[in-house]
Amino acid sequence: MEVINKRPFTQVIELLQSAGLRPTRQRMALARILFNEGNRHVAAEDLHRDAKKANIRVSLATVYNTLHQFASAGLLREMVVEPGRAYFDTNLSSHHFFFEDTGNIEDIPDNLISISHLPKIPKGTALNRVDVVLRLRTSEQVKI
Repeated sequence: MEVINKRPFTQVIELLQSAGLRPTRQRMALARILFNEGNRHVAAEDLHRDAKKANIRVSLATVYNTLHQFASAGLLREMVVEPGRAYFDTNLSSHHFFFEDTGNIEDIPDNLISISHLPKIPKGTALNRVDVVLRLRTSEQVKI
């Protein structure tokens, strides 16, 4: 995803319109926070907190709805790495490290993952994508 910094409102409007989304005040404000600093992995609560720090008045429900709209439009990728907690990634690649002890997520470049064999998929279906999440813990927490 391209970093937004020149003429921020023009670029945000173009980004939203190109994804088929109407550029509302809330969407524009949240998009600026999300895409202004390069790739990010955020939960709705994180984005809501960032919006409050930026003096943007928006409810947590609006943040959730907007993140799901951005994901449906292809601007973000939604990742569920633990029950009841979704993260949204501005980098649309499919592979991640998930650090269980901190909740942090890092991207793994696609060219570093090699999948040599996949099971036969059921008739009447098509493979959409393969996501790889490597779940990590610090060495002290690993039980052997």
